[in-house]
Amino acid sequence: MDIRLENASLHWQQHCVFRELDLELPAGQWTSILGQSGVGKSSLLQLLCGIADDADLSGTIQCSDGKPLSGRVAWMAQDDLLLPWLSTLDNVLLAARLSQRQVTPEQRELGHYLLTQVGLGDKARARPSQLSGGQRQRVALARTLFQDRPLVCMDEPFSALDAINRLRLQDLAAQLLADRTVLMITHDPLEALRLSDRVLVLQGSPARLTHPILPRGAAPRSVRDETLLQLQGELLALLAGEAA
Repeated sequence: MDIRLENASLHWQQHCVFRELDLELPAGQWTSILGQSGVGKSSLLQLLCGIADDADLSGTIQCSDGKPLSGRVAWMAQDDLLLPWLSTLDNVLLAARLSQRQVTPEQRELGHYLLTQVGLGDKARARPSQLSGGQRQRVALARTLFQDRPLVCMDEPFSALDAINRLRLQDLAAQLLADRTVLMITHDPLEALRLSDRVLVLQGSPARLTHPILPRGAAPRSVRDETLLQLQGELLALLAGEAA
């Protein structure tokens, strides 16, 4: 389904961060938003996720199937947010554990399958403290996939990882989230360009969204792609100019 956020506005300490802002999320596409810190990127994400607690943040959400978006969003944060007293598998199954008394055998089988998909099939009984940072974020990705929601919102999901693990998890996410509707907030232009169908910049005061940049080719795109590197330079210049 297509999702549209209309007339979004945010005021903070008598300052208008953004107003009358519209955002379109086409069905089955990966959209990324970049921008300077404090410009309101995460606030847009929170508004779509239904977790905004700021009274001065508002907007109207329309879904092409005519149903409310509430309860149909999976969220993946920068921190893995794994519960340390649960096993890896039970962390993946957390949504089912919270919504029903007992996890079904089918759900447990799906959890095992998703752990295998993220390369952790042999870590189902491990506790989060026994995993590396990259492994923990893979569990968070499996937990996001388990929820099977129409919209996946990701708030800098790979920024805590080293460069190599970041690239590997980007590749894995592109594979496992193919054909899903994704909104990702990131500070990394190359990350956005590698993974996204559409890249937008939130800038200005009050902030506005730029016209989308549309990288060519299928994700994940190569970091050696000359066209991609040129787009990265343009994005960095745009962000640097905004900061100057």
